[in-house]
Amino acid sequence: MKPLARHIRRSAALAALALAGCSVAPVQTAYTPPAVTAPSAKSVALAEYYADLQYNMRLRGLIREDDGAGVTTINGRILAENFEAIALFDEYQPGQAGFVARQTPSNIRRWEKPIRMSVEYGASVPQEVRATDGAFVADYARHLSNLSGHPIQMTSQRPNYLVMVIGEDDRAAFANRFRSFVPGVSDRTISDFMNLPRSILCLVYAFPSQNGGHSYDRAVAVIRAEHPTLMRRSCIHEELAQGMGLANDSPRARPSIFNDDEEFGFLTRQDEMLLKLLYDPRLHVGMSARDARPIVQQIAYELAG
Repeated sequence: MKPLARHIRRSAALAALALAGCSVAPVQTAYTPPAVTAPSAKSVALAEYYADLQYNMRLRGLIREDDGAGVTTINGRILAENFEAIALFDEYQPGQAGFVARQTPSNIRRWEKPIRMSVEYGASVPQEVRATDGAFVADYARHLSNLSGHPIQMTSQRPNYLVMVIGEDDRAAFANRFRSFVPGVSDRTISDFMNLPRSILCLVYAFPSQNGGHSYDRAVAVIRAEHPTLMRRSCIHEELAQGMGLANDSPRARPSIFNDDEEFGFLTRQDEMLLKLLYDPRLHVGMSARDARPIVQQIAYELAG
């Protein structure tokens, strides 16, 4: 990993790790948008830092907005290998001091139940950002649903996929929201949520079903409100897709947002194929890499042509 990437890592996809044996029961949740308040000096300083970071990243040709068409040829073998690296490995494992980066084999994880997605905003988020981000998430959710074939509905009624657009000033209030949204969430997870280093630009937590399997029951994506628009929307693209089950990053995946080099900021053509592959009915939740591999290869060759 290049030194720069240690400071701009976008995603910490903590898939099915943050409950550690707790069950997740459906909860009735109600959301009332808070009145807008002025950001603190700490939040303003963080916004300035991220604005500078985005500017320098763009100078380096990062956070590209295209879909990667023509960058490299994606054949069936490459697509299958990248799928295994991204969908069948975990990027993080729990440790004594919180989650640590450690590549660990996993199983096929995805949603089996319909996704009910809601966007909630911290008090520091201006009304114009709430309006534009809400429309952006809704449009992207439709795209994810069309690609995967999995139903995704935007609703504030009993959501199971929560997108938090929050600033530093909002974190304490949303820690309580996190606890109510995910009964049994660990104190370690809440502590990590409360103390995110600025090097973590955004993240998603995906939680397993009550029976402890590999089917997701609910997810929480955390998007920093201090980001400039391009970086914030890039975070939305990656985190919402990772919360669908593409939980890992791979340095070999290109063009892809599932790569810590930050070259691409938005879902690429290869990423779209990875999502279609994950939700292909020939694959099943809980399959190991060994069991899934021949099926993955068949589907990958069909998708790549």
